[in-house]
Amino acid sequence: MKVMIPFAEGFEEIEALTVVDVLRRAGIQVDTVGVVGSVILSAHGVRMMVDKRLNEINPDEYDAIILPGGNPGYINLGRSGKVIEIIKKFNSKNKLIAAICGAPSILARERLLDDKKATIYPGNEKLLAYPRGNPVVVDGNIITSQGPGTAMEFALKIVEKLLNPATVEKLKKELVIL
Repeated sequence: MKVMIPFAEGFEEIEALTVVDVLRRAGIQVDTVGVVGSVILSAHGVRMMVDKRLNEINPDEYDAIILPGGNPGYINLGRSGKVIEIIKKFNSKNKLIAAICGAPSILARERLLDDKKATIYPGNEKLLAYPRGNPVVVDGNIITSQGPGTAMEFALKIVEKLLNPATVEKLKKELVIL
């Protein structure tokens, strides 16, 4: 199992790094991928060195893509033609696509949510065809979530979808999630 998480300038740290941490604890290979460069500045001034650059990866090697939010992180992700191309290709192959905070708006703009239930950062529901108020929503191959406070639930749902509920229960115990 191999997952890519593209990082763009202005990414939300909690959303991105919670997912990286939880998936790696579950034994899933996660590559952090810089959309532009190897050192990416977060929304709150944290500099992060990524594992790879976008132009160095082969998207066919990955089973899932996870889009963190953050402002302007999700906007910068949505401006990357290569990221959009990967998302569309993953969707056509029914590979897992997960997006949190403002990032579901990218999927909506590309019409990948037209027939799907989804959630997004509160106040942006008008961007979705079938918005839900739940912290995390799964519809087919797409998982969406609302924001930093839902990042742990989002990460665990990704693990459940990629692996199994038993691994999620083990992680919850290890992470002291009551």
